Amino acid sequence: MAAAATRCSPAAAPPRPVRIPRVRVRCCEDTLGVPRSRRPTHDTELAQSQRFPELVTPYGAASYLPHQQRYPPPPRPRRIVLVRHGESEGNVDEAAYTRVPDPRIGLTPQGWRDAEDCGRRLRHLLSTGGGDDWKVYFYVSPYRRTLETLRGLGRAFEARRIAGVREEPRLREQDFGNFQDRDKMRVEKEIRRRYGRFFYRFPNGESAADVYDRITGFRETLRADIDIGRFQPPGERNPDMNVVLVSHGLTLRVFLMRWYKWTVSQFEGLANLSNGGALVMQTGAGGRYSLLVHHSVDELREFGLTDDMIEDQKWQMTARPGELNYNFITNGPSFFTHFTHHHHDKHKAAIDDGTGGSATAPS
Repeated sequence: MAAAATRCSPAAAPPRPVRIPRVRVRCCEDTLGVPRSRRPTHDTELAQSQRFPELVTPYGAASYLPHQQRYPPPPRPRRIVLVRHGESEGNVDEAAYTRVPDPRIGLTPQGWRDAEDCGRRLRHLLSTGGGDDWKVYFYVSPYRRTLETLRGLGRAFEARRIAGVREEPRLREQDFGNFQDRDKMRVEKEIRRRYGRFFYRFPNGESAADVYDRITGFRETLRADIDIGRFQPPGERNPDMNVVLVSHGLTLRVFLMRWYKWTVSQFEGLANLSNGGALVMQTGAGGRYSLLVHHSVDELREFGLTDDMIEDQKWQMTARPGELNYNFITNGPSFFTHFTHHHHDKHKAAIDDGTGGSATAPS
């Protein structure tokens, strides 16, 4: 049987070598000392504003599009008010947590009264000491008891007084671990007392340190909202804007800890707000927020502030945004044991006579 003939194709040309561009992969250490890329030009910023129009506010968004800024930045809210929810079903019956998810725990009849009383106190506070165009913007935890507290205290305000509301999950209660066994939870809280309130993490839940992390993110959101004028409707710049956070006891204490840079030991010395209770951070003469503008020294001591924390609040009353209190206890000397009492007394005297204690920080 004859073999089938095969046809030989001409030899293919050898492939041309492909030049692969050299790519240098840098780790973060390689970028130290490398100049940053140049600032975007007006043309690139204009193109970005067309692609992302939400970044352009009536006042401009200075952090994104400085060439688009047509107005001075909006005024800061006059107050940031921290409100704890009214009395809840879980406050009077711990067994409620064994049959109802924590986010669905509602207010008791007394809790509704707490909320309405708080609303009347808030209205009196916000309507005194300023103009007649005051308004309020709310951030609220999505839990049922905080939403009901918002509705209760909101009865004290007409619609024109409410600039807006944002439901903010980062303001939720510390997570204690889904459905709770009452007896087991009592054991866990005793262990927390011995371990430390800030670092103890409940099984399947959170520690106060975990809450601190998410509150840090919320604080940055709040600062950005203040900077871009989220509370200021177009054409209505209002120096009598107020912000109210409706949240939970531990979450609000962590917020204060993060805002004022308190230490763990200072946090653990704080008392809980009462149901429907409030703390007021109000701008002082220099524009920074201080607890002492509205509250007395005795009230802050009752809440758990130490003498050093109160001295810092006095400094906050007159300091300007961008300044730092270098003599505050958390900024240095208190962490060391080899400084003499004379050195500490010298710094304290400088604060008392007004010759030291602050410096302008770079923005």
